[in-house]
Amino acid sequence: MSATRVIVDADACPVKDDVLEVAERLGAGVVLVSNGGMRPSRYPSARIVSVSDGFDAADDWIAEEATAADVVVTADIPLASRALEKGAAVLGPDGRPFTAANIGAALSLRSFNQHLRESGESKGYNKPFAPADRSRFRQELDRALRRAIMPS
Repeated sequence: MSATRVIVDADACPVKDDVLEVAERLGAGVVLVSNGGMRPSRYPSARIVSVSDGFDAADDWIAEEATAADVVVTADIPLASRALEKGAAVLGPDGRPFTAANIGAALSLRSFNQHLRESGESKGYNKPFAPADRSRFRQELDRALRRAIMPS
């Protein structure tokens, strides 16, 4: 088995099953990190890590644990930035890769949207997760894992 892992920010992640399927096919390990409430029996091939209920406890665990050999899956932009700093490849659950080239813009947009929500200018609704998002995610995860497992 490869030393490459997919580390998933698993609370409310819509692509956990997809991660397991793609990672297993390519021989990568899977670590699902959550604040609890995950049933290990549903994910027998994954390592389940339950962290305390503390604010950002799962993010802190992932950021500490991630390495350049890993792929991190998260919708949390600050966590994506922290994982990139560790050298990990990072994907959003919609298949959007976070990179050194786009993370600054993503952090700025997040901050701007947070300001709009706090000022009442925006209700902060997220777009629904679509089948095209799942398809794009699976393709991008396959690419990211192949790069991590077989670096050029």
